[in-house]
Amino acid sequence: MSSLTTSRTPRRIAAFSTRAKEAAAQGVHDAREWAAPRLEDGADAVARAKEAAAQGVHDAREWAAPRLDDAADAITASVAPRVSSALRSAAGQVRPTGTQPGKAGLRRLLGWRWLLGAGAVIAAAGAAAALAMRRRYASATAEVRDDADSSGDELAAGNQATADDDTASSEVNGSGRVSKSRK
Repeated sequence: MSSLTTSRTPRRIAAFSTRAKEAAAQGVHDAREWAAPRLEDGADAVARAKEAAAQGVHDAREWAAPRLDDAADAITASVAPRVSSALRSAAGQVRPTGTQPGKAGLRRLLGWRWLLGAGAVIAAAGAAAALAMRRRYASATAEVRDDADSSGDELAAGNQATADDDTASSEVNGSGRVSKSRK
């Protein structure tokens, strides 16, 4: 390639690069100027939509609340008694003969009088057991004391006899030492 067909020189390339950077900077500046008011308008629109939605929810709740109250009153007055009587009728058909309505299971078996009597019997049994244990403890400690007193006398007599035997064995041994005899 000859220099006539290519007119790009390093200076021209630098100038072209500078103009491209300036154009890009100007484009960014123009885009920001164009977008700023629209962003503010968008933020305002979002705030208005939020307020409108909140107002709509409030209005819907205000409309629905009295209707729900009316529906609850109508069901309580018409449907609930029918359901209640149907359930009572079914309970009457299912209940075995000879049982009282209202008492079922353990409550039927354990009346308050029966529980009071059982509690009194258990308390009396506990008191009797405590008294028996106290007497047993007292007699056991008395026996131990008596055994200790009687064995103390026998022990003292036994120690005296052992001392006499030791003296006798030292005389037999002749060394002057006390030798213990094995029995």
